[in-house]
Amino acid sequence: MSYKYLSAAVVAASMCCLSAQTMPKLKVSENHRFLVTSEGKPFFYLGDTAWELFHRLNREEATQYLEDRARKGYTVIQAVALAELDGLNDPNAYGHRPLLGNDPARPDVKDGASNDYWDHVDFIVKKANSLGLYIGFLPTWGDKWNKKWGVGPEIFTAENAAIYGEWLGRRYKDAGIIWILGGDRPVENATHVDIQREMARGLRAGDGGAHLMTFHPTGGAGSAQSFHAENWLDFNMRQNGHTAEYTGRYDKTVIDFDRLPVKPVLDGEPIYEDHPVNFKATEFGHSISSDVRRPLYWNLFDGAFGHTYGHHSVWQMWSPGRSPVNNPLMAWDTAIAQPGAGQMQYARKLLESRPFLTRIPDDSILVTDRVATSVPGTGRYRFKATRDQAGTYAMIYAPVGRKFSVHMDKIRGTKLIAWWFNPRNGEASRIGEFDNKGEREFTPPDLGEMTDWVLVLDDASKKYSSPGR
Repeated sequence: MSYKYLSAAVVAASMCCLSAQTMPKLKVSENHRFLVTSEGKPFFYLGDTAWELFHRLNREEATQYLEDRARKGYTVIQAVALAELDGLNDPNAYGHRPLLGNDPARPDVKDGASNDYWDHVDFIVKKANSLGLYIGFLPTWGDKWNKKWGVGPEIFTAENAAIYGEWLGRRYKDAGIIWILGGDRPVENATHVDIQREMARGLRAGDGGAHLMTFHPTGGAGSAQSFHAENWLDFNMRQNGHTAEYTGRYDKTVIDFDRLPVKPVLDGEPIYEDHPVNFKATEFGHSISSDVRRPLYWNLFDGAFGHTYGHHSVWQMWSPGRSPVNNPLMAWDTAIAQPGAGQMQYARKLLESRPFLTRIPDDSILVTDRVATSVPGTGRYRFKATRDQAGTYAMIYAPVGRKFSVHMDKIRGTKLIAWWFNPRNGEASRIGEFDNKGEREFTPPDLGEMTDWVLVLDDASKKYSSPGR
């Protein structure tokens, strides 16, 4: 499709681009399992869910939020341009709306640096980039093309999706961006597929292929179900969703890991902290920090190249006086300090302290207990294991303080060094050095049922640093 039909006004509006790229460009690693910078340095995608960031926060609030996430080691902030909560008609903090007549081919832009909706988006993107944060940029929430729930008419066609995509691509060509299409709505027919393809084609025409691209699916699904073979889809994103159980949801990550052709995979929306579990607060209550830590390690140890955290108040940037969705427990500026939010960085530090680009899932390290539902376990008590391909280290995630055994010979070297790593505070303690033979039982330092641990086994000859350091 040609994009010469872009109107002169739309082309002119897209010229208000951000300053030259200061963030390293990202690409898929040579083994197609991870993301790396243009120089080949491993990139850990540690995302936070801030869907309403552009729409609901003013500049001071956005700065407060972004600075907090940068301090906590996040690398990607996921936010939506045409937001879910009536983002077409409910103005942003400065009284601005994104489109003229709700037409994606007519972004509402005005002269000056602080006079329209997109100027505010520009400010937030620039601020995020200045803090070393990429924006996982959703051009639109799903109900702007497939109305299932939430507020918003279906405004996209294949033609205007291409126009809007090209305008966005050109405007943010030089920014630190990862494009995330979709937005939590099902792909039900050929029209929906065409809209996504044309949005992707428009973005590529606008940014010249400068940014990676993926798709955010509905709960329990993955981008691979509709778009795995599409050339525009650089990596797969799952929404394993707001359940606390491994079985039936988080076990799907490794299925996408095993797909051909090989593409990187991560969970773009696991259970949020303080969210009604399974959307049924009266039955299951609200999730806590341990509920968000478990999917972090489940996904990573099943082969994900990164992970996304979310908090139920933060995604909607709720504060008193705003309409709440599903009963948030606290204001967003209180919620950013919840324990789970600060604990995500420990997994990043742990994995970055060992060879990164050769890591694979391998549950065969675990010795199956006489009662297999105990180890490797099931539901919210599933143990998981990962190692590097060369066998120089292995890690086993124990979601509960329960003794378990491992096959030591899955690691190479005549001697192994064992460590306990605490996912709650990022601290590691050396267990000892052992002969590399047979099976060995390990008992976590704390046998409490809500205390999780990671056992790290290293080839002693490698002289790796303390885990997480």
